[in-house]
Order: sequence, then structure tokens, then C-alpha cells
Amino acid sequence: MKLNIIKNVKIFSMISIVIIVLGLIFAATKGLNLGIDFTGGTLLQIEFGQKMTVEDIREVMDEIDTNASIVHAGETQTQIIIKTTVNMTNEERLNLFNEFKEKFNLTDESLINQRKFGPSMGDEIRNKAFISVIIATLGMLLYITYRFEFKFGIAAITALIHDVLIGLAVYAILRIPVTSSFVAAMLTIVGYSINDTIVVFDRIRENIKLMRKETYEDIVNKSISQTIIRSINTSITTLLAITSLYIFGVETIRDFALPLIVGVVAGTYSSVFIASPVWYFLTTRNGKVNYYNPNRTKN
Repeated sequence: MKLNIIKNVKIFSMISIVIIVLGLIFAATKGLNLGIDFTGGTLLQIEFGQKMTVEDIREVMDEIDTNASIVHAGETQTQIIIKTTVNMTNEERLNLFNEFKEKFNLTDESLINQRKFGPSMGDEIRNKAFISVIIATLGMLLYITYRFEFKFGIAAITALIHDVLIGLAVYAILRIPVTSSFVAAMLTIVGYSINDTIVVFDRIRENIKLMRKETYEDIVNKSISQTIIRSINTSITTLLAITSLYIFGVETIRDFALPLIVGVVAGTYSSVFIASPVWYFLTTRNGKVNYYNPNRTKN
């Protein structure tokens, strides 16, 4: 497969720019749809005496909050933990429980726990996630600079930032609730995305040695052409597994699988259409022809 990525780099860049800018506009005008982990809200834990489906609980909860988190609990999974961003008073919480009580023939003892909680957990998650991304980014930059060169490191980090921004943009545009699962998934993608990028960079480094006095454009295009089938196959295999979890998994698994799907697609795209072109533009500032000298170039 022979591709000409560099020639069409403006088209590929515009696709990413449009998505990211739209996401920033939605985030600035409407804000991110922050989930309960970041906003605080109300919690109810109810013992139903039998295993209930999420759909059964939503019949009641959708009148109050269609995005409420519903999780099974207990040794026999007969308890349900409901979290909603709606800030309910004690009377409102009891009224909600009474609806469940009447619908499912419960007793007063079925209400195990009910309380309000604040967004302090969300602040802690956000701060630790931010610190984790910074540490991971610096570590990757140092490692790639050591194994390749600084230009490769800058290109790889640019691709990682692109992936995170795409993920945030999709969530902002589609108004999908941002929860702690989204944060965990984005941190996972930061590690996953770099793998495809490293494969392409390794082939570029090898072709620099083999394709002397040829243009860097030809080197990049050939390197991507040689690795794109591998990247596509790896991503499809991963997506099949994650999509299965999203379709057949419980709600908490879906919350984690959805951002993973977005991240895998964005990571595969950025490895081919973002990282390599960024390296190309950084490298060709000093000339577009590869004058490889083994005495000056790091192996």
C-alpha cells in the first residue's frame, strides 16, 4: 500500500482542527457535561431482595435524571446504588425511595443509605489526573528523545495532546457525561496511543539509514505505508474487544469502554496523520533531502 500522507497533510489536519475547535466552542458555551464524580449530588442505596435490571430502575429515575449512575452492589447483587447530580433534600430523597417502595413492594428497611455528597472527590480526581498526564508526558518525551531524538519526542507528545483534545471534544459535542471512568480511559489511551507512534517512528529511523539522498517526504510516506496495515489490524482487534464490552457490558463498563473507543480511533489516526507529519515539518526546516551521515546520526 503506497500512501502520500505529507501531500494531503492539510486535509488531515483540518479534520482534527474542526473537531477540536467545535469541541472547544461547545465546552466554552455550554460547558462539559460533568458527571456526578465532579459535581456532587445525591446517593441512594436500596436493597431490592432480588437482582434488578438497570432498565427497571431507570423507569423511575428517568423522571428525575436520565444520566443517573446505577450500579449493582452486595454479595448477591440485589442492592442498587443510585447516584444523581440532582441536589435533593432529605424529603425529596425519601419521596424518591417511596416511589421505589410502592413499585417494587419494598419495606422501610430496604433503604440502606441515603445522603448528599460534594464534588471534593471530583477535584481530587481531576488534579491527580492532570499530574499523572504531565508526569507521563515528560517521561515519554525523555525516553523517546533518548531512544530516537528530540524531534521525535515533540511529535509524539503533539499526537498525545491531540488524542486527549479529541476525546474531550467528542464528549463536549455529544454532551456525554464526563466521569472518573473517562479520566481513567484517557490515561489508558495516553499509553496505548504511543505504541503505534513508536512503530512508525522506528520505521522512519530505519528508512533514514536506507534511503540516503531521498526526500524526507518520501521517507515518511514509505514508512507509514509499511506500517499502516499493522496499525489498522491492531486497532481493529482492540476495537472489537472494547465494542463488545460496550454492547454487552453493564453500565459502569460502558462508561469506561466508550472513551476507550474514541481514544483508540483518535490514537490510530494521530499516529499516522499527526505525529509523522509533525516530525517531517520539524526536520525539513534544515532541508528536505536526507543526507544521512552515520558518524553524526544516533543509532
